[in-house]
Amino acid sequence: MTTFKAIHLVKRPDPGPITSDIFAVVEKDVPTATDGEILIKQTQMSLDPAMFGWMNADKESYIPPVELNTVMRSSGVGEVVASEHPDFAVGDRVMGMMGWQEYFLSNGQGINKVQADVPDEMVLSVFALPGLTATQGLFNVGKPQSGETLVVTGAAGSVGSIVGQLAKADGLRVIGVVGSDEKASWIVNELGFDGAINYKTDDLEKKLNELAPEGIDLYFENTGGPIQHHVMQHMNAHGRIVVCGMIADYDKAEPAPGPSWVPIIKKRLSIQGFTMPDHFDKVPALLQKLTPYVTSGKIKYRAHTLTGLESAIEGLNLFLTGKNRGKLIVKL
Repeated sequence: MTTFKAIHLVKRPDPGPITSDIFAVVEKDVPTATDGEILIKQTQMSLDPAMFGWMNADKESYIPPVELNTVMRSSGVGEVVASEHPDFAVGDRVMGMMGWQEYFLSNGQGINKVQADVPDEMVLSVFALPGLTATQGLFNVGKPQSGETLVVTGAAGSVGSIVGQLAKADGLRVIGVVGSDEKASWIVNELGFDGAINYKTDDLEKKLNELAPEGIDLYFENTGGPIQHHVMQHMNAHGRIVVCGMIADYDKAEPAPGPSWVPIIKKRLSIQGFTMPDHFDKVPALLQKLTPYVTSGKIKYRAHTLTGLESAIEGLNLFLTGKNRGKLIVKL
């Protein structure tokens, strides 16, 4: 093969669903690795809610926006097919930020070897951004204690499902907020959550009274939406709120009004937002923390796999509709 496909971001998205006109599929020549470089053939790439922020022009965000007319940003797994780098050999399986493209030429910075003998989809679903985010957010920001009650939104998603399982393994009562009865059944019957709330159909106040009669100590926020207002009223004194994502607002021109700040004072709540790029230096330690939970069978996952590079474009809208069932992955 002498050419390969890549997808460039060519315009900023408007509020609402993602449209194909903001991207351009381009053909490029397969590059040659020179001194200190490796050429990676990407096999699977990750779709993540953070991409909605990366596409916008906000230069004050935690990471610079994707520049127009450049490859759309994403992480992925691939195989080294050519190497002029002393630390990488042909055949090495690697992971890192490679973008929406079939081949990636790298100097090795930010590229890590995949040591575990597990499928690519498990690498992206557990050991890549979802598992790292869940581990950093829960343990280092949320600081859970056995016996506490945790509510996690987006609980059937790639991050939320791991947060809930880690918390259960450490002795917390875990309640997950999801968008369908099928997802509610999965997190309770397969993942072992103590309860589930379908934010689309349940009486939110009634369900929180039922499932968290002694209040909520830790709230891991992935979505925003109406549940946020109810959870705030049920927080216990000195509770902690970890703000990881707000997918309910990512396609809106204006974010929804948030809850009153009065409970923050009355209950002495701690609220902290976080993003993984601030903590990439901790990746080895986070993997060391996460891996024993995985190897002991305490972490389950499911992947929603799309096929072909161009499926990524429409695939992003699955985050907005909630129709994805598990970690969104594009198989190349």
